Amino acid sequence: MIVDTNVHLGRWPFRGSPWSTTAAIVGKLRSADVTEAWASSCEAPFDKDLAGVNERLVRECRRAGEGILLPFGSVNPKLPDWRDDLRRCHASHGMKGIRLYPGYHDYKLDDPAALELFELAAARKLLVQIVVQMEDPRTQHPLMQVPPVEITPLAALVPKRPELKLQILNSSSIVSDQVLVPLARSNQVGFDIAMIEGLGGLARFVEKTGVNADLSGSHFPLFYLESAILKIREGGFSQADTTAIQSGNARRSVP
Repeated sequence: MIVDTNVHLGRWPFRGSPWSTTAAIVGKLRSADVTEAWASSCEAPFDKDLAGVNERLVRECRRAGEGILLPFGSVNPKLPDWRDDLRRCHASHGMKGIRLYPGYHDYKLDDPAALELFELAAARKLLVQIVVQMEDPRTQHPLMQVPPVEITPLAALVPKRPELKLQILNSSSIVSDQVLVPLARSNQVGFDIAMIEGLGGLARFVEKTGVNADLSGSHFPLFYLESAILKIREGGFSQADTTAIQSGNARRSVP
């Protein structure tokens, strides 16, 4: 059983994919024994009408998700109606978490609006996923260069908000150990494994963070689904640690 915490639906505008439809994505996930996938929309980084984006995401997960897709809506705290977007994600759609794109929505994690968003999300017991990057800088369109999100401000934020639960997506080696280790050991912050690279890379990462901070996440369909699965298999983990990374830690994050 695998819970994939990092999936997107729709077409990424800068790159085609054989899995451009929800049916194709779900079929691929099922073939890899993924039993649950936390999904957001490829529209979210770009569309200002996030209420519409989130509504379409929920409908698509219900229509074609086959019980696998768990929608994670998106909120942009720099838009005037973001509090309503957050409320609808929780109260209207029953979402377990939200996904943020600070690099595309142009704000820092210590921006006052972002701090308020973290506070309100924590009050609603929502898991907050922060997307550090969607693409490697080497593959980005030359006119659409989006630098990775700096997560250092979280080091000061997390201890002050013990009720806040975060997951960092697509970070890996761009986060220094001085920031990574305290966040991972806080029991409030998790990390997906999509952009961890190199032979034995995941094993080294888990050694730093502790196994309870790591969650399976593929960044599918922008990345190959099998990559995340093979990283875990190649890591040489015990059965208990494998289960924790593949599903147990995700279940604890979103009961």
